[in-house]
Amino acid sequence: MASSLSTTPVEDSIRNKLNELLQPSTLKITNDSWQHRHHAAMRESGGGNGETHFSIEVVSDAFKGKRMMQRHRMIYGALNEEFNSLGLHALSLTTRTPEEATQTQQ
Repeated sequence: MASSLSTTPVEDSIRNKLNELLQPSTLKITNDSWQHRHHAAMRESGGGNGETHFSIEVVSDAFKGKRMMQRHRMIYGALNEEFNSLGLHALSLTTRTPEEATQTQQ
């Protein structure tokens, strides 16, 4: 779990869990929460905790042989605590194998 002294405990927890689970060659996490403050669910919770919406780009060998839905389920499963207890509301995921990432760059 992320340190209680952190100013970004949800992001830190996401980073730690995905690094441990996927051992990625690339992991980019962007906090998009500010773009969603006006949504009804966020207004009802006072704007959330400032760590409700993230875009995540991850490149990992762990995705080899897995379809996009299976990859996303791996990530959502790993972040169950963040969704249920830490205020995480939504993710935008880009998941690739190293080979797919190389093809995308060409």
